[in-house]
Amino acid sequence: MPNNAKPTLASPLPDWLTNALPWPRYLLDTNGYKMHYIDQGEGPVVLLQHGNPTWCFLWRKVIALLANEKVRVIAPDLIGFGASDHPRSPSEHSVDFHANNLLALVEQLNLRDITIVGQDWGGPVVSVMATRAPERIHGAVFANTAIRAPKPPIRVTPFHRFANMPIISDLVFKGANFPVPILHKVQGDPASIGAFERRAYAWPLRRWGDRASNLALARMVPTQASHPSVATLEPVETWAQQFQGPVELVWGTRDPILGPALKGTRKLFPNAPVTETAAGHFLQEEVPDVLAGAILRVAGISKS
Repeated sequence: MPNNAKPTLASPLPDWLTNALPWPRYLLDTNGYKMHYIDQGEGPVVLLQHGNPTWCFLWRKVIALLANEKVRVIAPDLIGFGASDHPRSPSEHSVDFHANNLLALVEQLNLRDITIVGQDWGGPVVSVMATRAPERIHGAVFANTAIRAPKPPIRVTPFHRFANMPIISDLVFKGANFPVPILHKVQGDPASIGAFERRAYAWPLRRWGDRASNLALARMVPTQASHPSVATLEPVETWAQQFQGPVELVWGTRDPILGPALKGTRKLFPNAPVTETAAGHFLQEEVPDVLAGAILRVAGISKS
């Protein structure tokens, strides 16, 4: 892809959100969709990728800590989330779709020597992107995520079984903006996602038609071996086994969703340092300092 991108300034946020995200924000065309991202600082590139149902707001505490260091922070909103474009149909979303859009951003901004950081679906998306541009990746930090294709037999949780039920799942996810109202329930400290945070996570999904993404990403979780996500994720294991750059794992052990995924991620990176915390799923809200420390170590900005 030619490196002829012309980012444009993003539209102003509502006044009540402005102080939470004071950094430069841009829009860039990625395969026909406008992707919103924060671009803060200069130095080695750190790419922070959120998952479902969040946006770059999730990384604000980590970015505030990294802003004092000599790094360039890129924090994109996946297409369908945050201030990026919102396709109206869940069928438009796939791991391949999101990885290709992220790769388009990376290539158009000509980002190199990247420290990729992924949590929740952000982990698989940055990992698949890395398999397609391995020469651009310096290191990785993974947090409460599952990046490799699941091994048979695939266990389907009640949540993901429900997400694949026609009609009723559409009504609940779109009508109630699910699961945004209950994000605090997957935290180590439920108070870490209070009224302000819930309002901020709900803001990009305030219109019914913009809520396809949270349902779509729930449906992206493989429920059987023939699920399209499986084939897209399969190269990740080989990439992880061959990757020679620095890797750290930071985990919230009180995460009822992906806390147990630490075991499988450790197997992919047996030599990676692991920091276990008492945080929950969205550990960016609870232990941003721990994440920032790991990121800076991997990026080569020593923080012992």
